[in-house]
Amino acid sequence: MLEILLPALLSGLLLSLITAPLGAFVVWRKMAYFGDTLSHSAIFGVALGIFFNINPYVAILILTLSLAVIMVWLESHTNFSVDTLLGIIAHSCLSLGVVTVALLHNVRVDLMAYLFGDLLAMDFNDVYVVALGVALVLGALAYFWKPMLSMTVSPELAQVEGVNVERMRFILMLLTALTIALSMKFVGALIITSLLIIPAACARRFSRSPCQMVLIAIGFSMLAVILGLTLSAFYDTPAGPSVVLGATSLFVLSFLKKEVH
Repeated sequence: MLEILLPALLSGLLLSLITAPLGAFVVWRKMAYFGDTLSHSAIFGVALGIFFNINPYVAILILTLSLAVIMVWLESHTNFSVDTLLGIIAHSCLSLGVVTVALLHNVRVDLMAYLFGDLLAMDFNDVYVVALGVALVLGALAYFWKPMLSMTVSPELAQVEGVNVERMRFILMLLTALTIALSMKFVGALIITSLLIIPAACARRFSRSPCQMVLIAIGFSMLAVILGLTLSAFYDTPAGPSVVLGATSLFVLSFLKKEVH
């Protein structure tokens, strides 16, 4: 049992190092719908991967990064609201992915694994890929942390201080897209955004500063991974949703603590 769960546990703990800080930005900037758009579009990435005979997770990575670029461009060059653009892209790509998979003859695709994750199918090769991606995202977050935080607190003030707000927004979207692609096998397309949001929302009730919120969110995220995998091991429940339920339980329990102001 330990040999099966260990790669999933290591992957989950590693991913917590980036889902927590990016989740904090998602909460601060109210970007949850952006995360949903990228995650729902991943099913189209699966279909493209099968069609072009490449690893579906590589196709998901390419698609999510491409969509992040497209969304930034559309936001700057159209008069539609961001919510409208995200809604159109999310549901169009999800529907296009499902229809494309249905049209692929003589190919059996387990969509449930992509929708809700296939944690227990992870091996140490997946852990190495996750570790590489986590190192890349963490390095970028550390390098751009101050301008990103400044942009989040006050875009106008950040602009006055010389921060390229559009560039920082673009980088944040790319990092979020990369994190979603890395997390897809761990927790699945439909619930990946919850892994970003819930630990950060929990941490918000206990923190007095942005850095403190990120560190506490990492702790909550890691604890949710451990709780979810423990539930899955003992009761044979789906691992990805179990992790999200672990995070949700922590969020509910967080209301026992008075919010820090």
